[in-house]
Amino acid sequence: MDFGDLVASAEQLTAEIDGARAGDLPRVERSLKHILDAGQSLLGKTGVGGGQDAKASILLGSRGVDLPAIATKIGAIQNTNIIAESDTVHHTDIPAFLKAEREEAILGLLEETKKETVESLTSRHWDSVAREWEMDKARILAAVAGGGGQDMSELSLARDMSTISRTHDTTMSRTHDNTLTSSLSHHELLYARAVVTYNSAVASGGVRPDLMDSMASLFSEDRDQEVVTLWDMARAMSGVTKDRPSGEVVTRARKYLETSHSKFIRNVVFSNLSSAQLGGVPGTYHLVRSFLNIRVPNTTQGLDDGLVDGVPVWAMIYYCLRCGDILAAVQAARGAGPGLADTHTLLQEVATSSDNRLSPQTEGMVKLQYRRLVRQSTDPYKRAVYCVVGACDPAEEHQEVATSLDDYLWLKLCMVREDAGGDSLTLGGLQSLLTEEYGEAHFSASSQPVLYYQVLFLTGQFEAAVDFLFRSGDNLSCHATHLALAMFELELLSIPSNIQAPLLSRDTTDRGCARRLNLARLVMLYVKHFESTDPKEALQYFYFLRGMKGGRSENLFMSCVGELVLESREFDLLLGQLMPDGTRAPGLVDKFGGLVDTGTIIELVARDSEERGLLEDAVRLYDLASKHARVVSLLNTLLAQVISSPATPESRRDRLQRQAVGIAKRYKTMGVVGGKETTNTLFLLLDLATFFDLYHNGKLAECLDTLARVRLVPLNTQEVDQAVNTFRLLGDEVRRNIPDILLAGMTALHTQFNKLRGKDSRQVDGLREKARSLITYAGMIPYRLPGDTNARLVQMEVLMN
Repeated sequence: MDFGDLVASAEQLTAEIDGARAGDLPRVERSLKHILDAGQSLLGKTGVGGGQDAKASILLGSRGVDLPAIATKIGAIQNTNIIAESDTVHHTDIPAFLKAEREEAILGLLEETKKETVESLTSRHWDSVAREWEMDKARILAAVAGGGGQDMSELSLARDMSTISRTHDTTMSRTHDNTLTSSLSHHELLYARAVVTYNSAVASGGVRPDLMDSMASLFSEDRDQEVVTLWDMARAMSGVTKDRPSGEVVTRARKYLETSHSKFIRNVVFSNLSSAQLGGVPGTYHLVRSFLNIRVPNTTQGLDDGLVDGVPVWAMIYYCLRCGDILAAVQAARGAGPGLADTHTLLQEVATSSDNRLSPQTEGMVKLQYRRLVRQSTDPYKRAVYCVVGACDPAEEHQEVATSLDDYLWLKLCMVREDAGGDSLTLGGLQSLLTEEYGEAHFSASSQPVLYYQVLFLTGQFEAAVDFLFRSGDNLSCHATHLALAMFELELLSIPSNIQAPLLSRDTTDRGCARRLNLARLVMLYVKHFESTDPKEALQYFYFLRGMKGGRSENLFMSCVGELVLESREFDLLLGQLMPDGTRAPGLVDKFGGLVDTGTIIELVARDSEERGLLEDAVRLYDLASKHARVVSLLNTLLAQVISSPATPESRRDRLQRQAVGIAKRYKTMGVVGGKETTNTLFLLLDLATFFDLYHNGKLAECLDTLARVRLVPLNTQEVDQAVNTFRLLGDEVRRNIPDILLAGMTALHTQFNKLRGKDSRQVDGLREKARSLITYAGMIPYRLPGDTNARLVQMEVLMN
């Protein structure tokens, strides 16, 4: 009823009241003030929420929802005593008694089920919250300190979708022309090239190159002296066997410190040739003599036993030993004359022994002599020589002689004795002294990280050294990672059995200061900042983890590659791409040869994508893995969600439709069978997509012809029963689109009817029959259509009749 009809009705009612039907009824006249007062009174009676109810009724009514009727039904349900108390039952009334018992049992079961459900939901909710907090805590600890969490979220890389940073969605590493730039620094690029070369040689099955030498040769002492120092230490200690015996560690550490000091003395001498008086005779003896001419003048007070070749004799012997040349020390003792004959004999014994040590008996005599006489000597070099040769006083710091950390460490290593017993210093004791008693604060590790790394590394604590260096900042974490990789390839690192362990952990079987380095976590943390922009390089680092177990598959490398593919979305680059003939062009993963099963990796990534809801990626990957049945099934699921929407260019529907058409054509040409039912469903969905395309483009005649050819819904009364029977065989992907198909078909029929009405009665009757068939079909199929769909279908069918 429009406004004109309302005015006409009002005028008619007024006429009837004023006319003969009025009778003796009194006339009541109200002014505007009276009407306003009456309106305010009625408004007050309706309550505050009346306006909101009216607005809600108007809003929902436009969508076909009768709000007053729903409110009435809800009120009736609320007022109904559903669970009424049972009437009093007499004991002799057996049927009534059994009925009451049954009702009470049901009510008790319902109440118990309700209670258990609430408790279960509450428990699961708080468990989920606690688990989420633990994961966040582990992630923060791993990012800040490089370890400390039991849950290795970085390693599994199964990140929440909310935290995944996709390469195509980020702009942090893009240039003005929208191209990705590398996140690798200069040093990282150098290391990455060496890693690629090494992995290529390993994958090809040829001679395995020396990774440590190749990485150490990347840097020159002129430009990267600190880095060269790190790699020189690594090369010096790389000859230690896997068991890391104390004797080997001490010998190689002393050799490195002696070589370094010899280099230092040579630099000092050649920088002061005029005062050094080097002469032309080569050798350590003359080099040390020249050094002493500069650093220890012969007029220095408190030195014992005179001079040799113009320099203090004990200083000469000490620095010859410090440079690792025992024969030069013997020469100096011999040149000092009869006063040092005993010392000459001791040094000769050290020089001729296989392990450069005195015999236990001689060592005992030296210690006794040290306690009686030498300890009170004012010559610091004499005391130092006795301690070096006989390991006399491990607690003595020798501050006058040990002016650097290298000197201090060398003196301590010289006094290490594993088999002496008593108060002798062992390697484990030295490790404990340096790391637990002194620690990072004593050595100012934060300001001098390389020095503290040297303390740890040269005492055989490789794992703790790498962990500390990795935590010392981005500039050093790069070198720490590659030092760890080089040592891992030489089997010099202790690795935990569980890849979810912290970066540095301790096993129950480890003794003393022994630790284990989680190389998998280390690689993950290092690769994390460039895996999105440089997936090729990240893949090379993951290859080092190929022998480890864990992650989403039995092989950690495969798990990491799967996560890398999902993170970078470089499917074609990493896994290869499909050619027009259906074959797969190899990707970067294939370059690792038979050591890697690319097909298994693709399946793993596809399965992971499907679990995360990335169905479009999963379709592409399953197609790459030749899992045709899964491809068709997922395509059906995706198409069913979008086929009824308009085909906007470059929209999700347009993209999916083009992908599905391409796959369907290729499968048909190649004769690929992805399951009869699912394949039929795919082609049916593609036909329906064509139907909706024609409908949205206004081509209604072609649209109805397509619908008739599909034979999914009836367009005449004879087809209704057959279509209803066919409906039961349809998959869920097609069924969910039935309401949209019926609406589109009925709308097309109604539009055609309006165009032909009054022109061609035969065509109009045909359109009415088709509409009637659709309405009958909608009522007969075992599928609950939405309320507004039924209303619109009936309305259009009524308008056509």
